[in-house]
Amino acid sequence: MTRPALFRYFRTSPEIIRLAVMMYVRCPLSLRNVEDLLHERGIDITHETVLVWRGRFGQVFLT
Repeated sequence: MTRPALFRYFRTSPEIIRLAVMMYVRCPLSLRNVEDLLHERGIDITHETVLVWRGRFGQVFLT
């Protein structure tokens, strides 16, 4: 399976990154709310990770 160049150096799958960033950018959720929602779905990431992903990919999903 090949990954798009945008997600090349990340270990997490692009689908999870997209889900986390979209939850934070499109919905009025805090970083910790996104962390909790993903944890309920079995995805263990921290709110700091969501913050880094938002900084890197946020503008991509807003356009």
